[in-house]
Formats: sequence, structure tokens, C-alpha cells
Amino acid sequence: MQSFRTEIENPIVEKDIIELEKKIREFRGGSMNEEKFRSLRLARGVYGQRQPGVQMIRIKLPYGKVSSGQLRRISDVADEYSTGRLHITTRQDIQIHYVDLERTPELWAQLEKDKVTLREACGNTVRNVTASETAGIDEDEPFDVSPYAQAVFEYFLRNPIGQEMGRKFKVSFSCSDADTGLSYMHDLGFIAKIQDGIKGFKVMLGGGLGSQPRHADELFSFLPTHEIIPMMETVVRVFDRYGERKSRAKARLKFLLKDLGLEAFRELLIAEKKAVPFKQYPIDVSSYPKVVVSDGQVHQVAIEDTEAFEQWKTTNLVAQKQSGYVAIGIKVMLGDFYTDKARLLADLVERYAAGEIRLTLRQNILVPYVKESLIPYFYAELKKLGFADAGYNKAIDITACPGTDTCNLGIASSTGIASELERVIKEEYPQYANNADVVIKISGCMNACGQHSMANIGFQGMSVRTKEKLVAPALQVLLGGGNLGDGRGLFADKVIKIPSKRGPEALRQILDDFEANGKGASYESYYAGKGEYYFYELLKPLADIDNLAPEDYLDWGSNQRYQKAIGIGECAGVVIDLVATLLYESDEKIHNAKEAIVKQKWAASIYYSYSSMVNTAKALLTSEKTKTNTHNSIIKDFDTYFVANSRIVLNCSFEDLVLQLNKNEPDGTFAKNYLAKAEEFLEKVEAYRKNELIHA
Repeated sequence: MQSFRTEIENPIVEKDIIELEKKIREFRGGSMNEEKFRSLRLARGVYGQRQPGVQMIRIKLPYGKVSSGQLRRISDVADEYSTGRLHITTRQDIQIHYVDLERTPELWAQLEKDKVTLREACGNTVRNVTASETAGIDEDEPFDVSPYAQAVFEYFLRNPIGQEMGRKFKVSFSCSDADTGLSYMHDLGFIAKIQDGIKGFKVMLGGGLGSQPRHADELFSFLPTHEIIPMMETVVRVFDRYGERKSRAKARLKFLLKDLGLEAFRELLIAEKKAVPFKQYPIDVSSYPKVVVSDGQVHQVAIEDTEAFEQWKTTNLVAQKQSGYVAIGIKVMLGDFYTDKARLLADLVERYAAGEIRLTLRQNILVPYVKESLIPYFYAELKKLGFADAGYNKAIDITACPGTDTCNLGIASSTGIASELERVIKEEYPQYANNADVVIKISGCMNACGQHSMANIGFQGMSVRTKEKLVAPALQVLLGGGNLGDGRGLFADKVIKIPSKRGPEALRQILDDFEANGKGASYESYYAGKGEYYFYELLKPLADIDNLAPEDYLDWGSNQRYQKAIGIGECAGVVIDLVATLLYESDEKIHNAKEAIVKQKWAASIYYSYSSMVNTAKALLTSEKTKTNTHNSIIKDFDTYFVANSRIVLNCSFEDLVLQLNKNEPDGTFAKNYLAKAEEFLEKVEAYRKNELIHA
């Protein structure tokens, strides 16, 4: 465990890793409660699994860009600390499983040797910034969005404004109006535009999936590139202050926007502008790494199965705007591949392409900058690796989350049914290997990590209970979602719930009806013409649960009778003094504010001081009959319960004290004064708490 301490060149990263090790020891020793430890480890990519005693590690890979060296490093880590299996997520991350908690700091240190981070891959933070996998090579893009996605990632990584929000915050970049980054279902979605010769973005706000999907609102039809980071900072700040914190089901930005309305939200953004340290934030595109394509030469190869090769070329080659090159799409079944193949792929793209891959939103791999003359060679080499299946981004390419395989929240198997549906399509509907019009996605629960609610055909893991009170795995069938482009999308209708083992038959009936009645229309048009009730009647016979067969009580991929089990617990924490814990955290935030002052990071220091004061107020409010579910309510309630009746004496209202944050420019003078007031406030509250305990 000691080796990483001297091998990390970046002192900020080193401090992060050592802090994680320290917090693990505190948790194991009982001095840190489970809830606080969970929040801390999630923000460092360490996620509990369905299986007790082991962790899932989410590796944060901005917009899915991975160099050959990074892929080798990830493979080494997966072999040493995990099982050797790599899982590509729908947010362009890689996940590995069955990791020992005590080894996570060491694992993280190994990844950082190739500048790969775990920081803020999970938790109530700004999550991985996603983007169109074709960014930089897309024939229709007005410009490459990659440098802008990278800049957003760098700016918000470890930024104090986004460390302890009520819920996660998701950002995407689309390189063209095709909106392949799916802006309409993100907290913030950016679509590349050029207006009067100026580069910028259409900005979508407040979208999301989950049990209650919400279509994003258009915040700006055009925003110049140098304004996107200051704008995003105001959004994150407003979400942090006004967003729900108690009820996770209502804590996403989409609910805040729904409650306030777009215009009221705009007013809050305007009010917050003064606190943002940059009014403009130009992004230096020229400093973004240039593409270097290998000049590796190969001997001509003979293709044995020319028919399979031609089929693969029609589905897996992606046109590239750079003349003489194509990108190759690799269809990765369920997003799972193994380290032995990953290393060979890293070698291949390093020797004969640009030494990088892009992980895709559909859990696949895209290899850009392949010379057209090398297409046969790449096909032959990929075939050796098992990476030459036709159907990249086509109907046969089904997206699925891990579901009950490893996830705490999984209700029913998603990977098992996905494998079966792919088999059905491959054997019974081979024409769909070429069909890019039908998108099928599966999630193991309502949280929609598999993005089922925006698919043309979606399935969500559920359960059904018979009259005899027996429980069987089930699927909710959702139909009619889709991406319409330029920030417009459709969310699928929840049509009917059926036993899980009838999922393949449901797909057959849906596709058969489309074949018979589609009449050349797109699937979206076909569904819109028929309507939800038509499909309910079509599938209704499959929903009958009066005479379930024994196999209906077995989930896909399991020979054990199904049991609904959600949220299997992790290690239990001890009961501790919540008020004391919150005050301790406030003191830590003061310490962070002082460190930021030394580094002249004025805005960061100010936000730490702000967080300390709100956290300190929350500590006392926990003993009152009031909700502490938003920062805004904490601020107002502290005045009501403590300042108005002089239980805590301030020179002004607590609201006026705290919200100096957005009334002053974030300079050194204000940062130092604000810190002093935060320290004074903490001292007053600690004195009040001490006196309260003496007279208890």
C-alpha cells in the first residue's frame, strides 16, 4: 500500500489517493459512519456491488477517448485487482468488478500513471462528460467538440462547487445536428453550431431518464464557445443551492427545473453570475493533442469468407471526413470484453492507426484513422480477436446495463434477456443486422442505465406476483422512443408488463407487425401511426400470469428460483453523533478554504467557506422539526429557528451572511473576509453546541 505514495507525480492526485486510504481506515475503525463514507468513496469511483464485500470500480474516461497506453494500463489493473473483464458503460466509462475495498487506493495510483482517473466517476458530482464518438472525424460536424468536452472535464474535476450536490449531474456534447450525444436527456447538452462564422453550441437544460423521463428545455439557441464553462458553473451552483437533497427520487436537476420553470431558473442563473470567477473562458483548441497516424505497413491479406467481409464492411465502417481514412466500429456484446483482447487491440491501433479508440454510448468501440488500404488487414486481425461481428450500431446491437449480475438496484436480468434477443434477431431476423432504424435497449430497473426509455423498443426489469403470491421476473415493454436530432427526442410509452421469459416472443410479434405493416416507414413513424393501445392489444395475451410454467420463475441466465432482491446492504456503520460529524466536516471545509487561499484560488476558497457555513447550520437544524433538504431551505430555516430568536447572535441575517457569495466578485479580499466569517460562524455554533450539551 505504501508504494503509490512516491510514484504519483501530481501532488493533488497523490493527496486524493492518500485521503481515500485514510478514510477507508477511519470507516473500518468505526470513526466514520457508513453514509458519509459512501458519499466519499462514490465520488472516487468506488461503488458497492450486489455481492457483499466487493466493489465495482468505475474508470472515468472523458468522451470515451482512450489511448493505447491507457488501455494497456487499464488491462493491467483489471488483471491485478479484478477479474480481467472490462465493461463499457452507456456513459463511455469502463467498469471493473469484484475489487477489494482496501486495494482501491493502490489501484487508483496505478491508473494515474497513465493519467486515468476515478475521481467523480460516481456520486453526486459532475459525472463523465460524454460526446459523439465520431467527434473529430464526423463528415457533418461544423467543428470538433473534443477539445471543449476535455476543457469541461478539466474545469469541473475536483471543483468544490460540484462535490456534494443533491444528485449527479450529466453533460454531453454532440458534434452535429444528428445529436448523437443525446443532448435532450442530459442535465446539460451541447450541440455544435456555427453562427456568423463564430463557433458555439445550442444548449439544452434539464433532461433526464429514470422512472420519470423529462425532455430538456432549450436554454440557448446559440452560445459562443468561450461562454459555455461560465454558464455551466452558474447552472451547477444554482442546482447545488436549490436542488433537493433528502428525497433521491426528486433530487435531479430535471425536478428543480420542473418546479421552478425555465424563466425562474434563468433569473437564478443571472443572480449567480457575479460569483463566477470567469465571465468568459476561452478554450485553447490549438493546445489539444494533434492526431498522429502510424505509417505502419502490412502485407496484403487474403480474406477467406468474402461474403462475411462484405457484410461487415456495410455495417461496421464509418465514413470519416479526413480523406483516405475510415473508422471501424467494433460491436462489443453487452459492452464486455477481456484484457487479453484489449492489449492486442491496443497494439493494433498503435501500430496501424492513430493509437486511440473511442468508447461509444452504445457500449461499443470505434477505431478512427484506419487507412482505407488497411481495411482487409484490420478485418483479419479483428476477426482473430472476436471483434469482427457485423451489425455495429444496428438493430442487432442491443444495449444493456449489468442488471442483477452485479448491480445493487437490479430487479431482473438485463444481460441474459439481451443475449437471448440478439440470438433471436441473428437467427430469425438476419435482415436487422443492416437495420439502423430500430434501436433496442434494456435496463434491469427503472433507473435506466441501459437507456431503455429513449429506445424504439425498450425493456425494463420488473417482477410480477401471481394470485398464489409467487413472484416471477418480468419485463415492462416500452415502445416509441427515439432521437429526432438537434435536441429533440421522444420517450417511449410504457405499453405492458409481461413475464421475462416471454420477452423474445414479444420482440417477435413487434418485429413481425413492423414487417407486415410498416410499409417502408421508419419505426418511429410506424409506431406513431399505430399508437400505444394498438401494441397493448397486440401484446396483451403475453401478459397473462394465471398459468405460469416452472421456467417462468427462473430469470435469464439463472437456474435458481427468482427472488426479488433490491439494494443488498454494504458494510454496516456504527451509530455516531451526527451533529458532531457535520461540525467536523465544516472544519474540514474551512481547512480546504485556507489551502485554496494559499494557492490564490479565490473562487474555490469562497465556495468551501460557503459549504462550511451551510453545513454548520445544517448541524444545528438536525435537532429541529424542519427539513434540511436544500441549501436554500437550510439558510432560511436557520434564520427562523436560531437567528430571529437570538439563539445564535449574528450582525445580520444568516441569509445575508451566506449569500454574500453571489453579491461580490470572487477576488482575494472577499475570499479572505468570507473565510474569516465562516470561521467565526463555526466557532459560535460550536460554543452553542457545547453549552447545549452541558445543560442537556
